[in-house]
Amino acid sequence: MRTPTRTRRRIFAPFALLTSAALLLTACGSGSDDPADASGTSAKADKIPTTDVVSGIAKDEAAAKLLPAGTKSLTVAISVGGTPPGTTYLDDGKTLTGQDVDFADAVAKVLGIELKTEQASFEAILPALDSGKYDFGASNFGVTDERRKTIDFVTYINDGQGFATRADSKLAKVTDLKQLCGLNVATGAGTTFEATLEENKKVCTAAGKKPYGIQTYSEQGAIWSSLQQGRSDVVMSTINGLRYAVAHQQGVKFLNEYHRLDVGFAFKKGTNLASAFQAAVNKLMADGTYTKILKKWGTTGSAIEKSQISPPELKN
Repeated sequence: MRTPTRTRRRIFAPFALLTSAALLLTACGSGSDDPADASGTSAKADKIPTTDVVSGIAKDEAAAKLLPAGTKSLTVAISVGGTPPGTTYLDDGKTLTGQDVDFADAVAKVLGIELKTEQASFEAILPALDSGKYDFGASNFGVTDERRKTIDFVTYINDGQGFATRADSKLAKVTDLKQLCGLNVATGAGTTFEATLEENKKVCTAAGKKPYGIQTYSEQGAIWSSLQQGRSDVVMSTINGLRYAVAHQQGVKFLNEYHRLDVGFAFKKGTNLASAFQAAVNKLMADGTYTKILKKWGTTGSAIEKSQISPPELKN
């Protein structure tokens, strides 16, 4: 049953409905040569970074030997969110680019395999892994204990959950979800953000307050449009994505990091690909490519020391 105190909308918004500010996000990116600041966010620039940090990577025989015998190609599922450092399109409207794309391509180079890339909605990728429709997913998947029950991960960055709002909001920092009571929170469908909000919505009623509304969208542009137009009061999304977004549009502000999470390539439970992918990521770290990718996307604050296979969820 749907209660009158909770708003939940899953909206597949076409680009034509986005505000000009939201559209700007798909056309701008951090400069490929801009140094990242201490928070891992680089300065503004007028285009998506296009520096090639992948094509020169050589095959690593030791890592490649960890693949199942006869593996020559794999299918990766990627969700196109519309805003860097997440996956978006170059100016041709066809070529995918983004941090996850670069990491997937780089690992494929190390392993000496071909990648077939298929686009899918974020919420559809993890359930489809078990069926074998895709060999793995690469869409900033946070490693949680709940997901580890059915999914194996190979980590490559650390990102997590954060909040942003309009610049005129009285909110300064969200350290307790009770601060959201009575507000409408916009977030991505099928994400850890949606799960966190769903799991904790009872905190408001327990405190005698009006519950927050959860509004889910399948495109980042639609999330920001909702905030800018006043349909939502707060955005909950990735730390890196939020920092990028507020740096490239007016009238919004980053509030704070809420919960850090390791991020990894996602596989069906019991995969025989994990050890090879882990070795490949560690090879990229050793040869300097890893740092080049992070600098390209302005996310050096998300660096990890080594790749892990399905580590426990970070508790911070």
